[in-house]
Amino acid sequence: MMHLYLEHIVAGVGVTLLIALGSLLIAIVLGLFGAVCKLSDFKLLHLVSDAYSTIVRGVPELVWMLFLFFGAQIWLNQLIGWLNGWMEVDSIDIDPMIAGIVTIGFIYGAYMTETFRGALLAVPAGQREAGLSLGMSRFQVFFRIILPQMVVHALPGFANNWMVLVKSTALVSVLGVSDLMHRASLAKSATGNAFGVYLAVCLVYLAITSVSIWLLRLCEQRFSRGIRKAVSA
Repeated sequence: MMHLYLEHIVAGVGVTLLIALGSLLIAIVLGLFGAVCKLSDFKLLHLVSDAYSTIVRGVPELVWMLFLFFGAQIWLNQLIGWLNGWMEVDSIDIDPMIAGIVTIGFIYGAYMTETFRGALLAVPAGQREAGLSLGMSRFQVFFRIILPQMVVHALPGFANNWMVLVKSTALVSVLGVSDLMHRASLAKSATGNAFGVYLAVCLVYLAITSVSIWLLRLCEQRFSRGIRKAVSA
């Protein structure tokens, strides 16, 4: 009977990957913004970014998932109930999948902030000064000089964050999203074969992370090629 549910379980891989990639995009944007703010001369931006990375990393991921989906949704609908006394506003029903993507992206944006901050600090300050002396704007210096070099230093930490992020997508099953873990739970209840079902899930996650490691190593070799040549020269 187990083989009848394997296709059902594997069908959840696409949902899991969609959640992971969507969350990664949000995490990268938040991480870059947070890292720049942490290194900014504006004290307020530095304090806000520091508070974001500290608070988010200090609270368990499951707590954030439940808080932002259930807690925030209740709070928003209470606010809407209050606003209905002034204007007609429909209640909000947050889509669980969107909530999962945004929450995981929000969480790992804090981790990416620290990864990108360290990578930015690893780029010699003289590179920025040289770009500015050539008449380039700060925007051009960042995207043409700083960012390409930062990628090389950020890749190891980025890879670790991605690996953990992929595994964290299993948390969206508590919201009822039909991902890999949610489908596995249904298959386990139907077959009673917990060992076989969760072994299949382990193998799927292992396959995803193994392919990810391979691709990230290719990226690391590609971006560090020029550095190795410069060092050997």
